[in-house]
Amino acid sequence: MRYITILKGTQPAGPPPAGLMEAIMTLGAEATASGELLDNAGLSPSASGARVAVTGGELSVMDGPFAEAKEFISYAVYEVRSKEEAVEWTRRFMQLHADLWPGWQGECDVVKVMGPEDFGPPQ
Repeated sequence: MRYITILKGTQPAGPPPAGLMEAIMTLGAEATASGELLDNAGLSPSASGARVAVTGGELSVMDGPFAEAKEFISYAVYEVRSKEEAVEWTRRFMQLHADLWPGWQGECDVVKVMGPEDFGPPQ
């Protein structure tokens, strides 16, 4: 099963601590070596993006930045046997932030990516 994790947060002033980035790289190397981490990357601030929406049957396009206090920061895609495994990788990632970056706040959504197994046989 594939899961995508999407990190949202607000970061304190200044760059992340060097120890945090090293710890994230170590955890990422472990997840990659196990074959469970398929892809991950940082995301640009919403000021560089756009939002396309349909509301009341009308299409609208709005350039960023967006009003939400928390920004999308990064994502990761895992191939695991269960939701619990995806949650455990995410828990470890978030624990690094809690331990190594005082004042940082964020949340990470863990969502299953639908695949052929999620649909019935063709009719």
